[in-house]
Amino acid sequence: MRGPTQCPKCQGAMSEGVIAEKGDAGWGIASFLPGTPVVSRWFGLKVRKKDLIPISAWRCGRCGYLESYALSG
Repeated sequence: MRGPTQCPKCQGAMSEGVIAEKGDAGWGIASFLPGTPVVSRWFGLKVRKKDLIPISAWRCGRCGYLESYALSG
């Protein structure tokens, strides 16, 4: 994805990355889950993998501002 090259807060340089999350199987990329969350009594959120949208993030090297985007298929 083509994101911002300049920070909207301080005009510093932005660099692309992801928001990593640790799960039982190791590290993965954080995802956006559209809709109202449905909670399972035993397993936390009810999630269908096909509904998850990976998140791309952009970080300012000067002030640390983060901007994130849910990537489209």
